[in-house]
Amino acid sequence: MSIFHPDVDRLAEIPVASLAYLGDAVYELHIRLKYLQPPRTANSYHKLVVSHVRAESQAEQLDSLELTADEYDLVRRGRNAAGSASRHLDPNIYQKATGFEALVGYLYLTNPDRLAQILQ
Repeated sequence: MSIFHPDVDRLAEIPVASLAYLGDAVYELHIRLKYLQPPRTANSYHKLVVSHVRAESQAEQLDSLELTADEYDLVRRGRNAAGSASRHLDPNIYQKATGFEALVGYLYLTNPDRLAQILQ
């Protein structure tokens, strides 16, 4: 499996929590690339990226999407797979963010065109 040609033959064996783990990394990389130009200090990059990859921002992103029935089902399973949130975060927001991350991870492996559409 490579970053450019993932092996999706055994996709059904990947737990939805693992898809969320992958989706978190893919989404953060997308946001980092978005703010790469113009050049900034490391602290400025960090502040911009963190403001977008926070659970609250991901939950808002999810709320703004028009999902297919299959995508909605995956998000629902991702929400249900969410562990416990920090005590400073509304559990509903944490669950939505985990569902969003699961969707991003799944689309990264299966449908890069749809992923690009969602990330715009």
